[in-house]
Amino acid sequence: MKFDGAGDFLHHAGTMKGKRLFVIACCGLGLMAFSQLLIAGMALAVRIEKGREIRIVERQVEKLVPIRISVPVAGGEAIAPKAEVTLVPELPPVPEPQDLEMPAIADPRAELLVQDGRKARIAGDMGMAIVKLEEALKQSPQDPTVLYEMGMVHEMMGVYGAAADYYERVFNLGVTGAGELYEAAAAKLRDGFEQPTDMLGKVALGRVRIFNDAKAQGGQRVVLSVPVQKAPGEELDAQEIEVAVTFFNKTDKGQIVQLEDESWAEPSWVSLPFDWAGGEETLRMNYRIPERDAQTAHLFGELSYYGQVVTLTYRGEVLDVQAWPRDLAARIGQTAPAGGDFPEFLSEDILPPGFDPDIPLLNPLPNE
Repeated sequence: MKFDGAGDFLHHAGTMKGKRLFVIACCGLGLMAFSQLLIAGMALAVRIEKGREIRIVERQVEKLVPIRISVPVAGGEAIAPKAEVTLVPELPPVPEPQDLEMPAIADPRAELLVQDGRKARIAGDMGMAIVKLEEALKQSPQDPTVLYEMGMVHEMMGVYGAAADYYERVFNLGVTGAGELYEAAAAKLRDGFEQPTDMLGKVALGRVRIFNDAKAQGGQRVVLSVPVQKAPGEELDAQEIEVAVTFFNKTDKGQIVQLEDESWAEPSWVSLPFDWAGGEETLRMNYRIPERDAQTAHLFGELSYYGQVVTLTYRGEVLDVQAWPRDLAARIGQTAPAGGDFPEFLSEDILPPGFDPDIPLLNPLPNE
């Protein structure tokens, strides 16, 4: 078989053209497959993203709402919704506030010195009061009662700077250390110092009533009712009020003598603590003069009730004096105000119903 050169070239050219077409076709198929894969991948990515968004919504935590239980009312019990509630341990009840108490003086010697100092202060002897209280301070330098008494003495003397220093020392002890005196010292520092003369006309003696018990046996008996009156709206310290009653007797020889035996007089307040109901509080004095034996009566004579002087003081300052007879006031260095009330003399005929002189605490007699 013979082949010419032109035919062989033509055959070779046709073969090359077929190969190129085959390569182009394969590339096209590859591009189509790649595009399909790309589209499938994008679709899968979108589906996965949507799946993630759904899971985020499903895991959203709802807001917690507390369970509230209503208070039971009369006739039934409140119904609470069923739910699991974490039990909280019940707290102990809050203790009620307790009233403060007056602190006790731990040292017995200091306590006696404070009592002596208080007596001297009330009697107006400020020098003796300071001496006693300074000795008490040596025994108990941080005792609130001693410090407070020192403050009161200096206040009455008008040395207000020193008084404030002592009150401040009591205040610094606090409620635990000073008790009731803590509030008293705080009031002193807050409100300032009240002058005794500021109470003139605000606290006074009422009309004294005298009952001479004619049925008394074994001597003579006289019952005094001494009203202490306070103006409405006035504030004062009841512990600073003092009523002194000085009795005078008369001998069968006509001599006027002052009572020497204090045991013959028994004082008692009708009501404690003071509430000033009706504007006054009443002091009852039960005064007994025992009958003397024959020998004593022969030597000194018999005694009989003659009169008395009633003195009202506040923080050691005299505010009012009543004397009957009036000349008795001069015997103790006092001056009864002119135009004062005369005492009211009671008898069996004008006593109120239920009046019993044998009962130490009697109801106040009605005002006329």
